[in-house]
Amino acid sequence: MIVPDISQNAVAVADHYDELDPIYRRVWGEHVHHGLWETGRETAAEAVEALVHTVGERLRLRPGESCVDIGCGYGSTARQLAGTHRVRVTGFTISAGQARYAAEHPEPDVDIQLRDWLSNGLADSSANAAWAIESSEHMVDKPRFFAEAQRVLSPGGRFVICAWLAETGASGWKVRHLLEPICREGRLPSMGTREEYEAMARAAGFTVTGYEDASRSVARTWTICAFRLVKALLVDPEARRLALGARNRSSFLGIPRLILAYRTGAMRYGIITLSKPEEP
Repeated sequence: MIVPDISQNAVAVADHYDELDPIYRRVWGEHVHHGLWETGRETAAEAVEALVHTVGERLRLRPGESCVDIGCGYGSTARQLAGTHRVRVTGFTISAGQARYAAEHPEPDVDIQLRDWLSNGLADSSANAAWAIESSEHMVDKPRFFAEAQRVLSPGGRFVICAWLAETGASGWKVRHLLEPICREGRLPSMGTREEYEAMARAAGFTVTGYEDASRSVARTWTICAFRLVKALLVDPEARRLALGARNRSSFLGIPRLILAYRTGAMRYGIITLSKPEEP
């Protein structure tokens, strides 16, 4: 497990997203996660929605099911899946700015809560499916992240995780100059490998039913983010003031590092599909 040299906690993660909220929506968009280029001809918006569509397909969502979006951001993924699959979604975010934006864009059957997933308050076996798109990285206690999902899902429940993962056996220079700084700049308490994630999932009681390395299909995201950020800094004085004066501005300086981490294979993007076993 890659751990940054400066400890990160939930308060730091929430502060990161709250302070950079206006910039993130401009650079990342409302989904705040990678896009998935399946043909290479998709627009950035289409690629972002394609990733959400892929998650929905892996979950095999059925109308009327109760679902959980762990680390839901602005609620855009929850709204998209609730609308296309006719499911009910409860989303969790620790960012007050994200929760406020979600409240300003309500959707039937979508409930966004300002609450830490590690203390979610949901009843045992109360959901049929759950997903975590690029939020597990921010979890201070990753085994508990898996344990809570296992507790909340009903027998036979499905769980899909899209995660930034460290290369298995990454060399020392990749850890020192790419992975550890990415954790520090992105407010990630830790970054695991595929093997570590699957081991934690199994320890929590899940069965691993699928894994896809989508690194090559998502890497273009960071080139687009870099272009958008440079454009915002050049043409928008307010964006420039926010980005350059922010306590968390190192996150933007780390974009070239993320591009290099994908190109060298130091960082991987995994889509992990899990299931909770049926009761005997």
